[in-house]
Amino acid sequence: MKDAGAPQRDPVPIGEAATPPFVKLPNPATLFSDRAERFAVLARDHALGPYLRFLAGLCQAQHRALDDLPEPERPSPEALALAHEHAMPPLDRLRMAADPAYDAALDRLLSLCGTIDMPDAARTALSRLADADAATRIAAARAALANAPETETLGEHVFVAAALQVHFARLAAGLDAARLVAVGDGVCPACGGPPVSSMVVGWLGAHGTRFCSCALCGTLWNYVRIKCAVCGSSEGIAYQEVEGGPGTVKAETCDSCRSYVKILQQHKDPALDPVADDVASLAIDLLVRESGYRRGGVNPFLLGY
Repeated sequence: MKDAGAPQRDPVPIGEAATPPFVKLPNPATLFSDRAERFAVLARDHALGPYLRFLAGLCQAQHRALDDLPEPERPSPEALALAHEHAMPPLDRLRMAADPAYDAALDRLLSLCGTIDMPDAARTALSRLADADAATRIAAARAALANAPETETLGEHVFVAAALQVHFARLAAGLDAARLVAVGDGVCPACGGPPVSSMVVGWLGAHGTRFCSCALCGTLWNYVRIKCAVCGSSEGIAYQEVEGGPGTVKAETCDSCRSYVKILQQHKDPALDPVADDVASLAIDLLVRESGYRRGGVNPFLLGY
């Protein structure tokens, strides 16, 4: 493993002032198709090739599942106003109730996944979930939203989490970005979820600034660089990467809470995806763990590793 050295900031291009928005809401119409394409590219000549190809198919199924879904049950104007007033995420992920839109997304996703090449264990989990009753499904959804699936249901968790990403991306896309406020370190301002990773972006007007990416709804929120995305500390921050790699994906480690979240240099490689490249850089996780750091980012497609 290579120590990337002292934290450094990239210069802002001459004539361009970095004035990033606080949040960038997801666009479900392109979110999952772009991610599927990235997974497919990463799968080429990769040690995790078969799994990355499975996830490419899963993300393509997420994209296709969006067609003609019923409208999700959105927060009331009163609930949105209360969330804004008290600096709370307007989408309450830990109080999810039955929603026909989520049920439809899950059913459609499970049907579309039937044609994906996957391991026998995943195929068995897919079948169990398809045959599960409503109570079992909602329990699985709540466990996924709490990032606490049972060990014996990790296979089902991948499909449930994928359906929840579709559902919450649709919900987040309908929010008013101007009404979202910071709710705490390591917390998505839209749904209260943790980040999967963070990115230094190259967007016009925001070049060189950092955004955390929500593991659930796909919302991006602006976050100070050289600051732990888990506990908010700016002390003892370091960057580690696999020696000989392209240098575009690193682990930002924090000595205060002994955790890490990956940071992607998307301004250097615009193709980087916060979920796909997090999975593909599993070697960084394995190496950083040897130094005693725990994973702070949450990726439903890496649980069990």
